[in-house]
Amino acid sequence: MDMAGEGVDRRPLIAFSAVFEGTEEIAEARRLACAFLDEVESVHGLKVCDRAVALVELVVSELVTNTRKYAPGPSEMTLEVHDGCVEVSVWDSNPNPPAVLPPDPFRVGQHGLEIIVAAARTFRVHREPFGKRITASITLADDPGPN
Repeated sequence: MDMAGEGVDRRPLIAFSAVFEGTEEIAEARRLACAFLDEVESVHGLKVCDRAVALVELVVSELVTNTRKYAPGPSEMTLEVHDGCVEVSVWDSNPNPPAVLPPDPFRVGQHGLEIIVAAARTFRVHREPFGKRITASITLADDPGPN
């Protein structure tokens, strides 16, 4: 058994990537994400529940909006399917990690990352040589529960 994972193919089952110059409508990023999920289900035969579609749209919206607000210029959105989840990853040129604020029902705005962290299976921020990448993992299918 290879405990280090060497020789194991860790490439995503299905992947999509789009580069944004910073002038596109954020709705275009959501449209691309929905088209990707449609393909995951119709072409690749993986179940994608309505909840997953809604959460991916939310995550894409929040992350791409944040790149516009805090890192003007190009950004990249990558969607990858791994182990029953879709990983939504957005790269931007700002190396500073985002502030995930604690819940505050009286705060107006700035709840996007708080919501993503609560909804995602995993959430991580990774600094890169130029900028950062934020990734959230969303489960594709609802848990069927006990039989």
